[in-house]
Amino acid sequence: MTETPNPAVIDTDTLTGEMHPIRRAVVSLGSNLGDRLVTLQGAVDAIADTPEVWVTGVSPVYETAPIDAPEDSEDYLNAIVTFDTTLSAKTLLERALAVESAFGRDRGPDVVRNAPRTLDVDLIVVGDRRADDEHLTLPHPRAAERAFVLAPWFDLEPDAEIPGAGPIAELLEKTGRDGITRRDDLELDFE
Repeated sequence: MTETPNPAVIDTDTLTGEMHPIRRAVVSLGSNLGDRLVTLQGAVDAIADTPEVWVTGVSPVYETAPIDAPEDSEDYLNAIVTFDTTLSAKTLLERALAVESAFGRDRGPDVVRNAPRTLDVDLIVVGDRRADDEHLTLPHPRAAERAFVLAPWFDLEPDAEIPGAGPIAELLEKTGRDGITRRDDLELDFE
């Protein structure tokens, strides 16, 4: 994936003169508790309100069956948000966790893996940045296998690629669209 600068963005810190690269970033949003659409819209708004983040696109909403989740888990609403940013991947991760927390996401030690959640915000890619530590893995390690990431992202950027995994069009073809439904009756806005 190439870095796509926003021509309206000045990429220098006006106080220090320090240059910051502008990167294209992709996050996946998901919710299967409470008013799912309101929660996703709130997450889009919170991302758009982040300094040094310029939202470039919000995908259509998809309804998806939960994967590896406890019995009786409700379906998710999922979407992708693309944006240009000068923030570091670490700062973006901190922001994603703060947005989840603001919407009541519980990450406590007693939470069952893949349990229902009010909000899930995953960093999928940040430019061509790679990371693999205990807090952050980039690109997201399971994005290339998840139709709920690939299908909405394909709707926004059909030529996009996941570094090291390949074009999302090919990955989506391999993964298939089982368990996901595009919900054209639901829409997320961004300014």
